[in-house]
Amino acid sequence: MTKVKAGDTVRIHYTGALNDGSVFDSSDGRDPLEFTVGSGQIIPGLDKALPGMAVGEAKTVIVPPEEAYGHADPNGRQAVPRDQIPSHIPLDIGTRLELSQPDGRQIQVVVADVTEEQVVLDANHPLAGEALTFTVEMLEIV
Repeated sequence: MTKVKAGDTVRIHYTGALNDGSVFDSSDGRDPLEFTVGSGQIIPGLDKALPGMAVGEAKTVIVPPEEAYGHADPNGRQAVPRDQIPSHIPLDIGTRLELSQPDGRQIQVVVADVTEEQVVLDANHPLAGEALTFTVEMLEIV
């Protein structure tokens, strides 16, 4: 039976969950995820767990933060004076915003805290600092 190796293009079904069991992503009801193993197209911890799997095999993989989206960087949070944010921008905690950098790049941030004086924006990935549990089913080696 053929086993997955680095460089193979594969199709998988997966479900990603947090430690509390809440699902943050899944291919359920969608087309399978197709990618090349070892190419850096998916998070490293999951990528490393796939070689050796056979078509039809399923497994559960726990990926620590350093092999997923890293640990939250305190420098990724920035306080902005509230009066510098236009009044039409929603400032509910958890609201995702897109900001333009001086060089024209766009970055995604989340409203992390709001006071009368300031708004704290967080540019860390929403899953930074989280251990992620994936259930994976190997569907095909293309």
